[in-house]
Amino acid sequence: GGNGMLMKPEPVYSALETPLKQNSTIVLLTPKGEVFHQKLAEELSNLKDITFICGHYEGIDDRIDLFSHYQISLGDYIIGGGEIAALAISDAIIRLQKGVMGNTSSLEEESFENDLLEYPQYTKPADFLDIPVPEVLKNGHHAQIQSWRKKQSLKWTLLLRSDLLLKHKTLSKDEKKLLKSIQAELNSLIQEWLTDDSKS
Repeated sequence: GGNGMLMKPEPVYSALETPLKQNSTIVLLTPKGEVFHQKLAEELSNLKDITFICGHYEGIDDRIDLFSHYQISLGDYIIGGGEIAALAISDAIIRLQKGVMGNTSSLEEESFENDLLEYPQYTKPADFLDIPVPEVLKNGHHAQIQSWRKKQSLKWTLLLRSDLLLKHKTLSKDEKKLLKSIQAELNSLIQEWLTDDSKS
């Protein structure tokens, strides 16, 4: 009993019989599962064969859980079925396969790879609607550009996803120095706001 239609176990198990015999890894998409993240995408990308079980309506008879190797949730929200989640997870896995990305080094600098958001990126023109590209990116000094990128990555992770920064590997000496610089900038900005009477 309960609200909503529940999928019976027999048809789902029938669909799984062949993949199970072929040693396919069974991924059940369910709100009870581990929330999908980049490290899990990397783990799944090393598997030879994956079969997704996409729930619908109220879900699937819980006995089907016993036949899954992974239980994954796309996030803390409700969608009509597991198909969209399977597509999103598939895309995250496929792009990690050799030969899919033209420049493999680009995979190493993306958001979530090092528990940090990626730094801001710009194209031409250097000035768009009076919004300029930061000067440091135009000076050709590779060390300064690298330092700016790392600082921006740390800053935006701190401001937008501090939970990621807490998971970040041990901070290097340079990263600690950059974080102190970010702290000083933020403290200065906060002080300016607190002393500006027009903001009250």
